[in-house]
Amino acid sequence: MKRFLFFGVLLTIASCATEKPNFSPLSTSFYSETKTSDSEKGKSIDINVKGNVNASEISNLIATFPQFKNTALNNEITKLKYSLQNYLYAIDAGSVNGKNKAIKDFEKSYKKVQKLRPNLTNDDDEILNRYLVRLKTNVSAIEDYIKGN
Repeated sequence: MKRFLFFGVLLTIASCATEKPNFSPLSTSFYSETKTSDSEKGKSIDINVKGNVNASEISNLIATFPQFKNTALNNEITKLKYSLQNYLYAIDAGSVNGKNKAIKDFEKSYKKVQKLRPNLTNDDDEILNRYLVRLKTNVSAIEDYIKGN
């Protein structure tokens, strides 16, 4: 009995002292500032997301997106979330083509989700609208930041 108590206390102390895992789809290199030469400016993305927290907000929204009773809507939301993850990965990799493809996929899914909204209850529609507005706002802010550089 004393052994179980000892190992229980040891396990509790060890689990509290360890670093919590990062489940963000962004690698740690995403937050490091990248430097590009003038000749590479048009071919890659130069963004420091640490100063611009919109990518973190997108990541959090992807993780907390609610499930709805409408199966077709949930399937389209899954596609929307994958396109947003691909968008963040493309920014992380500095891929302009990948970013542009992910934006087109996001817009396509966004339009399909909008077509499915009339089938929702008022509460579900309001919740979905809040998430979609926040996602679109954060993507727009990142795009404006990229175009400004």
